[in-house]
Amino acid sequence: MNDSTAEAPGTESAATPEWASGLRADRVSRRTSGRLIVDGVTLTLRPGETVGLLGPNGSGKSTLLRLLAGILAPSSGVVTLDGRALPEAGRRATARRIATVEQHAHTQTELTVREVVALGRIPHRRAWASASATDTRAVDAALERTGLTDRAGQSWHTLSGGERQRTQIARALAQEPRELLLDEPTNHLDIQHQLDLLDLVAGLPIGTVIALHDLNLAAMYCDRLLVLREGHVLAEGTPGQVLTPSLIKRVYDVEADVTHDPGHPVIRFLRRARKR
Repeated sequence: MNDSTAEAPGTESAATPEWASGLRADRVSRRTSGRLIVDGVTLTLRPGETVGLLGPNGSGKSTLLRLLAGILAPSSGVVTLDGRALPEAGRRATARRIATVEQHAHTQTELTVREVVALGRIPHRRAWASASATDTRAVDAALERTGLTDRAGQSWHTLSGGERQRTQIARALAQEPRELLLDEPTNHLDIQHQLDLLDLVAGLPIGTVIALHDLNLAAMYCDRLLVLREGHVLAEGTPGQVLTPSLIKRVYDVEADVTHDPGHPVIRFLRRARKR
């Protein structure tokens, strides 16, 4: 289906069964240069939930996020949005629904913070159309939510790494997505801003998939975890089900003590696992 006939964002076909609604990866794999980066992963993102992707560097987290966003095409399997494969849904309709924040964002163009955030409104406007009042309100709200209102007129190139990351989060929020994909969004942020950001993300009424390295942050903020190693899923479930000493040792080669605060486990790392 081309973009001109795609359904408006926020609508679903009456024939779409409940299990097929939203964003879903069904046994997706991605092979690059003969190497299997993602190996048969299935993931259904439920409305309003926060799913954490865990795993060591090179486990396939970033590649899986790019497959979910439609940036990469799977070598096998399919990613669907409301039961339709992403190519069938159309690029414009997909861009209205799914916002992504990748680890590194760069631009050679001299842009202000507001101009970067306003890029999130592009999928909602016709080509060459001026910003509407709705666009302006969305940008203002995104700046306020991310604490960047007072930096709106500042050049992107003068920002710290953490401020650039928050600007990219604001750009994604201005898009007003129903699905949000974030790749290590807490990188370059101090502890206070890590907690502020994850409070914001977990409180959004949309489905979110977030790749994280910090297991304690994942336990605090994620409803469900998917643990990857060498491209395939080792475990899936709630933080309490997944974050066990045996799994942490298997995935990260680290001995850990896991206790349970009300609502989520707390991990204390002890030492690297002894080699046998």
